[in-house]
Amino acid sequence: MALILGLESSCDETAAALVESDGTIRAHKLARQDAAHRPYGGVVPEIAARAHVEVLGPLVEAALEEAGVTLDQVDAIAATAGPGLIGGVMVGLVTGKALALASGKPLIAVNHLEGHALSPRLTDHDLQFPYLLLLVSGGHCQLLLVEGAGAYRRLATTIDDAAGEAFDKTAKILGLGFPGGPAVEAAAVRGDPKAVPLPRPLVGSGEPHFSFAGLKSAVARVVGQYSAEDISASFQQAVVDCLIDRTRIALGKVRPSALVVAGGVAANTAVRTALESLAEEHHLPFVAPPFWLCTDNAAMIAWAGAERLAAGLTDPLDVPARPRWPLDPGAEKVRGAGVKA
Repeated sequence: MALILGLESSCDETAAALVESDGTIRAHKLARQDAAHRPYGGVVPEIAARAHVEVLGPLVEAALEEAGVTLDQVDAIAATAGPGLIGGVMVGLVTGKALALASGKPLIAVNHLEGHALSPRLTDHDLQFPYLLLLVSGGHCQLLLVEGAGAYRRLATTIDDAAGEAFDKTAKILGLGFPGGPAVEAAAVRGDPKAVPLPRPLVGSGEPHFSFAGLKSAVARVVGQYSAEDISASFQQAVVDCLIDRTRIALGKVRPSALVVAGGVAANTAVRTALESLAEEHHLPFVAPPFWLCTDNAAMIAWAGAERLAAGLTDPLDVPARPRWPLDPGAEKVRGAGVKA
């Protein structure tokens, strides 16, 4: 039984966790930065990086204490090495390197997206490869066939904005506060999803990819004509319609063991409900992590480290931090995707 120490600092959550290779979460400590970024309506990279420096060390100590172990009893150190805000990524990765060097334990440089991609297996031990994953977060919106640790085939990506980014920008446009995703979802409960005529970019087209920039712009154009609640509900329904339409196309191309969703937007109840119905339509199990595992956390990084360690995948101490790091680097580039692909 391997015990993995995981570190996460790619955006505005700082976290440390200890997870066993059977999925037992021995400890998880997380510090959020919402108050620091709220005045700016979004994450400020320099503020985030400085906060990571201040709290990561104490979080590691607290996690070890909660688990009742010392660093010598840990079998490997897993740290997010990208993609993300490079200042924050460097804080976590350098900390991971220092701990690995001091303890003589292996270092595992984890792709943050792989943490999300494998997180459903942390709590659902019956989930088998290959599964179709809708990875939907603030920075990414992709459909991937997950074939194993380190083995991903990208079927679709966003050609502009991610769904989570569109949620955050919509919240800012409507003055709903920060963080934006939960704020829009809360407002949508009180609104009419059919009240505002909003576009569904690429829905019905043969192209497999996502697009949310036009939807975000459409929201800006209807401000003042409808209530914030009706705009939120209509926007959320438009996002759901886009996600379902694109996922249905992907399901027509592969034969997965299950339909899986992960990433911050996977915490949205409307998104989960619609995907569950789509899975039933295709006679597939639907798997989603618990809400707390959808947003950034260190348990998923530790678990990805456990999966990679079991596959014999470790990294040298000079492994670089990466602001961009695609899960499927060989995937064909799409129009407009650029570095987000």
